[in-house]
Amino acid sequence: MHSRVVFLFRKQYAFISHNTERGMDRISDRAKNKPPCGSRTTHTNRDCSMNLPNQLTLARCVMALLFVGVMSFENVFCYILAYVLFVAAALTDYYDGKIARERNLITNFGKLLDPVADKVLMVAAFIMMVIIPDLRIPGWTIVVILAREFLITGARSLAAAEGAVIAANKWGKAKTVLQMVYVLVFLLAAVLLEAAEMYVQGGGNIPGGLDRWKAVVGNASMVTIIFVAMYTVYSGVQFVRANWKILKLDNLS
Repeated sequence: MHSRVVFLFRKQYAFISHNTERGMDRISDRAKNKPPCGSRTTHTNRDCSMNLPNQLTLARCVMALLFVGVMSFENVFCYILAYVLFVAAALTDYYDGKIARERNLITNFGKLLDPVADKVLMVAAFIMMVIIPDLRIPGWTIVVILAREFLITGARSLAAAEGAVIAANKWGKAKTVLQMVYVLVFLLAAVLLEAAEMYVQGGGNIPGGLDRWKAVVGNASMVTIIFVAMYTVYSGVQFVRANWKILKLDNLS
């Protein structure tokens, strides 16, 4: 089961990476005409180092991959480590944008890669969490979420091919916040349930019984993920509406 889940994540990650590279080819055309780093054709050397916000964005992608690896092991300590990785990745999502705005370090690379990094992180989280039975995540909700992400990634790639960069709008940002809150809350709940099960197996006693708490967490998780999936679809519709002309979707002939 785990091998199939990891394979599915790798396919999604490969799709996102491929489309991002295609979009970045067009965006970086102007950079090809600039003198290379350290060139003496200009009075001052060009700074070729990646800025801090973009470094944080790339770090988020790396942590997403580590998250998948750690979550592949059904162990409470691995779940704890995975939770720490997700929290750290979520913090980079907050600080990369904050630093970019405060220091005026907003770049086309960041505009394109930041939402992609969000997708990689959230896809990793949802695919790995769906195999946790206590969370009772309906499979169709993850399919809906992934379909929306495929659609938006393809749309951004299409816009980038036309020389346009579509940054995340307020609906997309709210969607990401909702998804992250869901993962933060219910991945922690899964960690606590796993720890509680170890405690009970060791002879401990849980007030109300462990099965009751599993039912409460499972029902709450199922209702919440359905809401998150529906809002994810809504945010996708808003994205298409806001960028209809940029994507030239009115020309169907």
